[in-house]
Amino acid sequence: MRLHHWVGAALISIMFLFSCSGGESNKGDDLFNQGAYEEAITAYDNFLASKPKNVKALYNRGRSYEELGQFEQAERDFLAALEIDKKNFQVLLSLSNLYQKQKKHNNALLYADYAVEIPGAPAMAYFMKGRALHQIGNTEEAYKDYSTAIKMDKNFDMAYYYRGMLKIATNRKKSGCDDLSAAAKLNFQDAKDALEKFCK
Repeated sequence: MRLHHWVGAALISIMFLFSCSGGESNKGDDLFNQGAYEEAITAYDNFLASKPKNVKALYNRGRSYEELGQFEQAERDFLAALEIDKKNFQVLLSLSNLYQKQKKHNNALLYADYAVEIPGAPAMAYFMKGRALHQIGNTEEAYKDYSTAIKMDKNFDMAYYYRGMLKIATNRKKSGCDDLSAAAKLNFQDAKDALEKFCK
C-alpha cells in the first residue's frame, strides 16, 4: 500500500496560486506558472518590499519555495500569511500538506484540524485531516473524516481511494474494494492499480 504516497497533481485544488494585483506580483505569478520558481521568488520579494503584509504574495512566494523543495522558507511564508489571515483555508491546508510531505504528521493534523473548525470548511479540509490521522495510526477517526469528505463531495477520488485502502488494511476488504472501484471510475490511477492488486 502506498499510504505515504501523495498525488501532488490532485492537490492542486487547494494549492493554486492566489491571483495577485500589482506589476511585480503578477510577474511572479507568470513566472511561477512557467516553472521559473527562483525568478518568481525575486518578483515576489520586490513586491513584498513595499507591501510586506500582502497575504497573496506571501502565500505565492511560499508555494514557489515549496516547488523548489525549500520547505523551511515555504513554512515561514505560509505562517506569515496565516498570522495576517488566520481563517484562510488555502494557507491552512497548504501548511498541512507541507508537513505531510515532511512526515510531520502531528503538525499536519494540527493545521487540518484548524481548517475543519472554521465554518464552511471544504471537503479537502476533512480529507487532509483524515490523511494525517491515518498516518499516525488513528484509523477510525481517519475513516470518519474520509467519509465526511466523500459526503461533501461525491466525486472526491482520493478520499474514496484512501478510505478504501484503510478498509482493506483493517480487514474490510469487500467494502474497501467498493471504494477503490468508485475512485477508479473517477479515473484515479492509483485506485485502478490497487484494484488489480487487492480486489481480484
